[in-house]
Amino acid sequence: MQQPLLQPLKIGPYELPSPFVLAPMAGVTDKPFRALCRRFGAGMTTSEMTTADTSLWQTDKSRRRLDLDLDAEPVAVQIAGSEPEQLALAARACVARGAQIIDINMGCPAKKVCKKLAGSALMKDERLVAEILNAVVSAVDVPVTLKTRTGWDPEHRNGAVIARIAEDAGIVSLAVHGRTRACRYRGDAEFETIARIKESVSIPVIANGDISSFAKSLEVVRLTNVDGLMIGRAAQGRPWIFQQLKDALCGNAKITPLAKENLRDIILGHLSELHRFYGEETGVRVARKHLTWYCGNLASADEFRYQVVRVDRASEQIRLLKEYFHRPDGGVLKAA
Repeated sequence: MQQPLLQPLKIGPYELPSPFVLAPMAGVTDKPFRALCRRFGAGMTTSEMTTADTSLWQTDKSRRRLDLDLDAEPVAVQIAGSEPEQLALAARACVARGAQIIDINMGCPAKKVCKKLAGSALMKDERLVAEILNAVVSAVDVPVTLKTRTGWDPEHRNGAVIARIAEDAGIVSLAVHGRTRACRYRGDAEFETIARIKESVSIPVIANGDISSFAKSLEVVRLTNVDGLMIGRAAQGRPWIFQQLKDALCGNAKITPLAKENLRDIILGHLSELHRFYGEETGVRVARKHLTWYCGNLASADEFRYQVVRVDRASEQIRLLKEYFHRPDGGVLKAA
């Protein structure tokens, strides 16, 4: 009998239905996209990164980011900030709204986040990291997790040190993007560094970065011995990747491609949910990037993409999508 790629992944009291989880990505993993990824087998989805400054939670953007998936256990929320007391307050507020897991972001490399000494910039200050983690863990009675990078820059890969600090503070699991903050998304992910981080702690470690296929999943698990895999950019325009990875995990080496009609209905359903969730004007604008990502996985989609990202009405996006799939050469997936 074939040995499973990964064993069941448990975060606190929650055993996830799959060890493949969706990475929280600001501006991407909104409520409609999280629901779509769960439909295709993501073991857990986490809200988009939300500021720990609760005074800013009244904006439309923050309200949407805090529209939690209360029907999908465990409900996980990611917060970002640099002040321990502020993060503790935000964590308590999220739990009051229904969060069952609090995730702290120390992995985002964005300049606008790092210049405020949040996200991956925090890895520079190990003392502050300890203060933040202890404050948040003490503030709530739900599991707290952490997302980090391998270090600040290639000369300061202190991910293993941060991991031990996290475990000592009571963090229940750790997700590690295999690049330093300075590397952003350039170059190859450092799976050897993730392996050293995994060896340094006893809590579950989830690898993130460049995991785009089952073959890559096998390589990452072999190199790192991690407990789970976090899929980020590879799910953009390809939310069904979670089902493919789950199928492969169960020993189904041959991946059945999506039928053209199924693919059309997936994208149509996603568009409709975006239009409903955001309202037509914002929904059409948000849908453009998702349509661009879908087109990146579709053959003969250049003309369709050029047209569909320029219309400003929901009905036009839907019409153009249906017309594209009606074409004999439309709706054909590129080889993964």
